[in-house]
Amino acid sequence: MTKIQKNNVAVIGLGQMGSGIAKNIDNAGFLGAVVDNNKNAISSYNSREKILVNNNIDMCNSCDVFIFVVPSTKQISEIIFDQDGIISNLKEGTVIVDLTTSDPKESSRLSKKLEEYKISYLDCGMTGGATGADNGTLTLMIGGKIEKLNEVSPILESFTNKLFHVGKSGSGHALKLLHNMVTHTIFFSNVEAVRAAKEFEISPEKVIEVFNAGNARSYISEFRFPVNVLSGEWNARSKVSNLQKDLKMATDILNEKNIPNPYGSLTSDLLDQAMEIGMENTDFSKIYLEYENLVNLYNKK
Repeated sequence: MTKIQKNNVAVIGLGQMGSGIAKNIDNAGFLGAVVDNNKNAISSYNSREKILVNNNIDMCNSCDVFIFVVPSTKQISEIIFDQDGIISNLKEGTVIVDLTTSDPKESSRLSKKLEEYKISYLDCGMTGGATGADNGTLTLMIGGKIEKLNEVSPILESFTNKLFHVGKSGSGHALKLLHNMVTHTIFFSNVEAVRAAKEFEISPEKVIEVFNAGNARSYISEFRFPVNVLSGEWNARSKVSNLQKDLKMATDILNEKNIPNPYGSLTSDLLDQAMEIGMENTDFSKIYLEYENLVNLYNKK
């Protein structure tokens, strides 16, 4: 059983999501180590006596829970099992918490491999974005053993306000991909409707106001459009390439099981068009500005 103590949690990856997650774990008194190649990301921890910085061996000796906020499960596997990996230093009973957006098959494989070393693994899809990570209000959908989730839930609750155990290893990441497919598809449908309404001389603001008073309301209409699109801020804090990765993985796992996914596939195709015109590093809210162009390019395929 994992004993939850002060300063016994390591956070690997302090990017858009990881920085907020680490901050909230630290505020709860659990943070014991951070790892990131970006010197700016770790600078605030360098002078902290009880927090190890980029010290893998001491981190493995002192921490019992490792929270990975990196691009993929594949990268976690490399960090642990590559030639210079940390597997030889990890203690039996360690819990790995995988907060990536990844292929559930990779999650299941990593879980089984870690079991051979008596190390537990939870795949945790998260939603709420960088704002949720900063505010400690993320929602987690978690795959793995329920008893391990119960053991580490005090840590997870420091940066979330909703935890859902959804099934066996891999199920957390599977649901995250389905969740993101729905979210991104709804974003595109809102973009389409708002831009179409202009042709009827209806303002974007009025469209969103009516949507939010009716059955078309969603997180996209209630938050994303007012805050990131109609405001002109274009600061949804996620790149087009992130959405494209999500949709490709989602449609891939559905196609493997011969599950129909026309809406997801169309959204994925439109994101492919955005990538082709050089938007990969652009904030995805700016898709609103390029929508007709993307559709025209898609129709010419």
